[in-house]
Amino acid sequence: MTRRPLLASTLLLTAVTALTSGCATLGLEHPPTAAPATPTVERSSAKPSAPAASKGLTKAQAQAALITERDLGAPWTPTRGAATWRDGMLKATASPADCQRLLDDLYADELLGGPARAVVALDDPDSGAQLRYQLTASRPADVDRSLARLRTLPQTCARFTAKAAGDAVLDVQVSELPLPEVGDVRQGLRVTLTRWAGAAENAGENAGENLGGNPTVLTLDVAAVRAGEDAFTLTNGGLDDAPNAATQAAVQLGVRRLEDVRKQGQVQI
Repeated sequence: MTRRPLLASTLLLTAVTALTSGCATLGLEHPPTAAPATPTVERSSAKPSAPAASKGLTKAQAQAALITERDLGAPWTPTRGAATWRDGMLKATASPADCQRLLDDLYADELLGGPARAVVALDDPDSGAQLRYQLTASRPADVDRSLARLRTLPQTCARFTAKAAGDAVLDVQVSELPLPEVGDVRQGLRVTLTRWAGAAENAGENAGENLGGNPTVLTLDVAAVRAGEDAFTLTNGGLDDAPNAATQAAVQLGVRRLEDVRKQGQVQI
C-alpha cells in the first residue's frame, strides 16, 4: 500500500525536475512557485543583459536642437563671419599651461573637446557681440572631466598675462559665472581680456595697471552644460561687455531644446 504513493511521488518529482531543467536550458524564467534551482551554467547565461547605451543624436536631431536667432529675438541675426576680435584677442600665448589651454580652447571653440556635433553662430550688430553655440560629440564621462577642469580655472587662472600679435599684452581675468540650474552638470566662466598695445616689455602678473593709453577690453561669457547623454557649450562675447541676458536665455533654451528632441525621438521609436 505504501509503494504506490511513493512511486507516484517519485514520478512527480522527476517530471518537475525535467521541466525546471528545460526552462533553464531555453533561457526562460522559472515558474514563480518553483523553488530556486542550484546555480548552473544555463542559469548564469540567462542573466539580464546590461541596458543598451543611449544612442547619440542623429545629424538631423542635432541641428534641430540648436538655438536660433528667433529664440533670442532682436537684434540677434545669423552671423556674417568670425568676429574681428577673435584673432587679435584670443590667439595668444601664456606661460601657465592651464591658462594657455583655456585660450586655445576658446579660440578653437573646443571647451569640451572636439569635434562639434552641430554649431550655430549669431551676431548682435548693435553691440558687435557674437554668440557661438555648439553641441559636442564627446562622451558624458569625457564631458564631466572637462567640466571638472573648467571648474578649477577661477582659482588657477584667476589672473594672468598673455602675449598677443604685435607684441600686445593681454591682462586676463577669469571668474565664476552663475548659470541657470538646468541640465545635470554645468559650469560658467566670465573671461575678461584687456589688451595693451606695445607693452610686452612691461609684461607681468599685473601688466597694464600702470600703463597709459586706451586699452581694448573683450568680455566673454562662457558656459558648458551636460544634460543626460548630451552636452553643449556657448561663448558670448563682445568688446567692452557681453549681453549676459542672452547667455542665460541660451543656456535654458539649449537644455529645453535637447529635452524636446529626445522626447520626439522616443515617440518615433
